[in-house]
Amino acid sequence: MTQTVKRNLSITAIIVASVAAGMVLTADLGWMTGSSAQQVAVEGTIPPIALPSFADVADRVMPAVVSITSTEIISPSDQRGRGVNPFDFFFPQPGQRRPGVPEEDFPRPSGGSGFIISPDGYIITNNHVVERASKIEVHFANGNRTASAEVIGRDPATDLALLKINVEDSLPTVRLGDSERLRVGDWAIAIGNPHQFENTLTVGVISATGRSLGLSDATRSFENFIQTDAAINQGNSGGPLLNLRGEVIGINTAIYATGQNIGFAVPVNIAKKIYPQLKERGRVVRGYLGINIDEIDQGYQEAFGLPNADGVLVQSVSPDSPAAAAGLRRGDVVIRVDDVVVKRSRDLIDYVSDQPPGTRVRVEVIRNGDRRTIVVPTGERPADGVAVTRPDERENPESARSKIGISVQELTPDARRTFGIGAGVNGVLITHVRPVSPAGEAGMIDGDVIVELNGEAVRTAGDVQRIVERAQSRQYLRFYVTRTFRGQSNSSYFVVRVP
Repeated sequence: MTQTVKRNLSITAIIVASVAAGMVLTADLGWMTGSSAQQVAVEGTIPPIALPSFADVADRVMPAVVSITSTEIISPSDQRGRGVNPFDFFFPQPGQRRPGVPEEDFPRPSGGSGFIISPDGYIITNNHVVERASKIEVHFANGNRTASAEVIGRDPATDLALLKINVEDSLPTVRLGDSERLRVGDWAIAIGNPHQFENTLTVGVISATGRSLGLSDATRSFENFIQTDAAINQGNSGGPLLNLRGEVIGINTAIYATGQNIGFAVPVNIAKKIYPQLKERGRVVRGYLGINIDEIDQGYQEAFGLPNADGVLVQSVSPDSPAAAAGLRRGDVVIRVDDVVVKRSRDLIDYVSDQPPGTRVRVEVIRNGDRRTIVVPTGERPADGVAVTRPDERENPESARSKIGISVQELTPDARRTFGIGAGVNGVLITHVRPVSPAGEAGMIDGDVIVELNGEAVRTAGDVQRIVERAQSRQYLRFYVTRTFRGQSNSSYFVVRVP
């Protein structure tokens, strides 16, 4: 090969290498503008999508988003007895009392957000923003105007409240969307006043729907939250969660304190449903049966011999309730109410709560393998009861412990005093539950009283021992248990799988 040919080949190799290197750099750093051919999606891939601007939504909605300051008068006894707010959206608390200064009442400001839904000044926010307030002020028009607000109605069950401000001019409003049409992955826009930074907009997506958080006894039965990663912070509470059309799809309500960008909003369809009652009555009246229910999982399905996991299990029936009077029993599995098929708790709760008190509903249940229909006139739903927490653990090994992890004894007067169990509760006392055991994993705790086991009433430790011993491996045992805390007794089923 001649010297000239070698030189030409070397030059060609350098040019090729340079072009290749340039393509790598520009591809990595985004310096090249793609041609139309490069924009064509490869078959089987998702085509590129242009990101939207949220400026139009901000321009249209921000004038209707308000900042709310509520002032609560705190007494020394209130301060000592006040627990942690589960929604965690209030301003920082006042500092400690100075030595030598006598204790006295003091005002405590707290804050949140809201949005105007009618030109004459009706505003939706969260109940926990205003529920204890003695004075409420609404700041609007980008904070340039302030008006005193009146609480028109509150609904602790959904954590929503309706306020009213009186102004002479017509106010800007937001449009309400349809939260039933939400899909995971849809854009979500939150506007509010986090940490008193008025009219802050954050953007994310719908992370999940139908979340239940157990925030409080009042909300537990009706929780159906939208989860979003649009940043929500203290002060966003009560503000709108929006779609790309600027329609409200939710009311920002809670944050997951130990997580990042895990926020929750009440679906706007709930607000639309209760708004007329809040405006007219100041509260929400709901239908009520008087039963405590639970989802059917695999354990319940096998233990009760059910054909599938559809329906809800009646854990207990409240005394003197419509359900008790009509003949519903614990252990019934509700599969239909009127023409509504009940697959999950939400189906039954939503339908019954929408019925006015006095409505006769047909409840179809499975009882001991047989189907029957029971007509129940709905009552008015009362406030929910007191939460149950776990008593202290006490060690007392007894029989049945080796198989499912519990120790039991007869319910003596001393045992009643120790665990605070009233005279109306009868059965066999669980004195200890091994944390790592079938019973511990099922949620049973020390101080529980076994009333029934596999449908049989039990009165002695021998009754429990006999039923547990004859159970086969991998069989489910069906415990009906009463738990007492601070004088309040609640009963429910626990399903324990024998190892």
